Amino acid sequence: METISKRKYIRDRPYPPGKPIKEVERELGIEEAIKMASNENPLGPSPKAVEAMKQALPEVNLYPDGNAYYLKKVLAIHLRVGEGNIILGNGSDEIIRVIVETFLNEGEEAIMGEPAFLIYRLAVKIMKGQSRLVPLKDFTHDLEAMARAINERTKLIFIANPNNPTGTMVTVEEVDSFMKEVPEDVIVIFDEAYYEYIERDDFPRTIDYLKENRNVITLRTFSKIYGLAGLRIGYGVAGEELIRGMNRVRQPFNTNSLAQVAALAALGDQGHVKKSREANRDGKTFLYEELDKLKISYVPSEANFILVGVNEDGKVISHKLMQEGIIVRPMGMYNLPDFIRVTVGTEEQNKKFIKALCKIKNFKNRQD
Repeated sequence: METISKRKYIRDRPYPPGKPIKEVERELGIEEAIKMASNENPLGPSPKAVEAMKQALPEVNLYPDGNAYYLKKVLAIHLRVGEGNIILGNGSDEIIRVIVETFLNEGEEAIMGEPAFLIYRLAVKIMKGQSRLVPLKDFTHDLEAMARAINERTKLIFIANPNNPTGTMVTVEEVDSFMKEVPEDVIVIFDEAYYEYIERDDFPRTIDYLKENRNVITLRTFSKIYGLAGLRIGYGVAGEELIRGMNRVRQPFNTNSLAQVAALAALGDQGHVKKSREANRDGKTFLYEELDKLKISYVPSEANFILVGVNEDGKVISHKLMQEGIIVRPMGMYNLPDFIRVTVGTEEQNKKFIKALCKIKNFKNRQD
């Protein structure tokens, strides 16, 4: 492959996805493992979404609606935007790639936090762009420093809000001040994958920048609180000119028919969203209390995961947890070698995680 690959990035180490439960069970010879690594909704999808997929199964021999007409129509009402302001993707990951492929020329720069979602950097590298990394401040995007990093080569700015892997957020006041420093020809991408988990009043409504005709793209997904990660469907909201440009690049049948009907049904079940948000709040409260008792540090999160400091190699700790049947995410790839990222699970899963952590850290298990 090294001798025939068109671009040298193909030889680089790929983004390592979290291991599926069955793979871990096969490797370690264990059963009933719990996955708390990929920020999935532990309550699963809405029953209405499951039923919608069952009803759609007889027609999977047909190609999907390449424009996702019905889903886009309901999304537009839900978001209070025009249908022409929406692009759908095979997860927001695909939309990130489409954004970079559409707007970033070779040698141009994209500004992003460090650490932040690794897919930004990989997408930029594939298009032979340059990533300008701006260190976080107190585990949060330093928007003032990001504004100072803008130069004549800057084309894109990525802001994950809440940020992955830290779970922190920037406020409406901070974002408004930042946007005043951004030139009109620079595109700002707000990645709001965990938007539905937010319970603070000072979270920015970035979609409102449409009214100001700003070059802003807001990304959201059905993979997190809606529980449809296995279907790969997300969306972006932007001005119609930006959307038209991206639609020229995206593949025509990029969202499958089951994903479309499931997302449509999930949108219509906001009761499930509310239940999931409340369960996440309760789960975070429990985990914070237990970690405080154990004097283990963590970063308070606005999302459905917690960045936990383990004061030793996170990869070692995650492997030991895996042997106990608990799958979490070591953060070495994000230059946080002594941290792990833990998805908030069900009450039972959270208790099992704390029990396993106590065991491998030689703490007294307060749940016994």
